[in-house]
Amino acid sequence: MLDFYASRPAPLDQADGLRRLFAGPRIGHVALVANARVPFAGVLLERLTAAFTALGRRTLVVDAADTSPAPHELSRLDLGACVEALSPEVSYLAARGLPLRHVDTRGSAARLLDALAHAAPRADVIVVHAGAGDLARLFMRRPVRPVLMAADHPASVTDAYASLKRLALRHGLMSFDLLLAVSASSPRRERIAPQLAGCADRFLGAALHDWAAVDPAGDPAEAPDAALLRVARALLEPVDDRPHAPVPVHATLATPTPAHAPAWN
Repeated sequence: MLDFYASRPAPLDQADGLRRLFAGPRIGHVALVANARVPFAGVLLERLTAAFTALGRRTLVVDAADTSPAPHELSRLDLGACVEALSPEVSYLAARGLPLRHVDTRGSAARLLDALAHAAPRADVIVVHAGAGDLARLFMRRPVRPVLMAADHPASVTDAYASLKRLALRHGLMSFDLLLAVSASSPRRERIAPQLAGCADRFLGAALHDWAAVDPAGDPAEAPDAALLRVARALLEPVDDRPHAPVPVHATLATPTPAHAPAWN
């Protein structure tokens, strides 16, 4: 028993125990990597929020991709007033360009995540849909496993891989999930994720943690399937909070050359 208590870290101050006792539930953050070549990105986003709803979570969707709507002018004064309730479980914030407004002198936009938590205090999960650059600024100081999006055509998978490569090489994020928009009858349905995982591992040393397929022609009222629920449940679990060690841009990691570029088929 003495060894156990001796190994516990000392509280930061005398109020540390009270803060832990009365602290509210931890908000989950999901970094959803925007992909302009996925025509059904909205369907993927809707199905992901449906999975969180099925797990009993309330979700705030922060839509900050380059193709998303611009935030309301009032967002500079009152971010909470700009949050739109889509249902009792899901709310939405148009946020194109918002991360750049919150960048500090070190290039981090992490303070926006705190502002979002105050703007939507009932949300259990904040899903940030944005490009790789904005996500890197937002989660520079927070652990996260980004969720890539792709569809059943090569250009979208190439863009997903490019985002993965940027986040891995420049920001040290080495574990990802994938949401794939693909018909249930597509012969490539089961091949795309393994191919992407193989390239991530072979060229970058990164890992594709898990993936789920969504049929864009499926019934939107249908309950999320087991794979999507598995991905959503894992995203709610705490991520290793040790600081990331970004790989220098000039590092000599093996990367695809034109003669050995990833081929998606």
